[in-house]
Amino acid sequence: MWRSVSKLLYSSTNTILKTNTLDLQIQPSRNTFILKRRWPPGLQKKNGPAKKLRGRNFVYDLVEDTNVRAQQLMEVILTSYVEGLGVAGDVVQVKPNYAYNKLLLPKLGVYKTPENEAKYLKNQIQTNIQHSSPYAPKTQKALEYMLLHVTMNKDTAWTIEPWHIRASFRKSGYHVPEHAITLPEKPINGPDLTLEGKEFYVTVTINKFEKAQVKCRLHHWSTEPSERLPFIYEFWKKPAEAIFEEQTPVLNKLQTMVQPETNSI
Repeated sequence: MWRSVSKLLYSSTNTILKTNTLDLQIQPSRNTFILKRRWPPGLQKKNGPAKKLRGRNFVYDLVEDTNVRAQQLMEVILTSYVEGLGVAGDVVQVKPNYAYNKLLLPKLGVYKTPENEAKYLKNQIQTNIQHSSPYAPKTQKALEYMLLHVTMNKDTAWTIEPWHIRASFRKSGYHVPEHAITLPEKPINGPDLTLEGKEFYVTVTINKFEKAQVKCRLHHWSTEPSERLPFIYEFWKKPAEAIFEEQTPVLNKLQTMVQPETNSI
């Protein structure tokens, strides 16, 4: 009886293994775990019999998991301009995943080898410079995407000069020298409450090459609390008129960080 049962089990297991061999897929794994014995076995005598390992000798402590090891940066030679990285011929260091998916596959860069260095670094001088630096386009976008708050005195006469715009940029966290700021051709004088909340734009030159047009909004401020204008909540979301009509098309093209909210019915 037991022989018949064992034969039946043996035949059934063989059929199961044969039917599922095609469904099994063995994939190699590159995971590596570095372990250390918590209780190492004792030393073996010379020419003596090997000691048997006990259960405690099979207790391990994890030393390092290579899956969470920091990836080493890869050097890539750019074959064309990449925003935020560099121009053609520059050698950049990026993470392997970024290099493979964003640079090598789109054919924006190649591996750094002696052959590629001789091929692409020589052509670096012949390429036309499109930007003054890798970060200039990002700076240009950031400036054109902001709304600069220009605060002027409500009680003292003034004319907007580059240093006023420089101070407003400094309040917003940008360091812009005066020689890089170009004001409108017509002067803006005040105090003039008819200009309150109206907009104009200035041109900022980046590295004496790129030019960014920055939208500015004028506000009046008084040191006397009783003379101050009423506070407008989230004034940057409200549409405003242009001080100069000829600047209206450019101001309409410039996008601000916070768009006006639309009430859906």
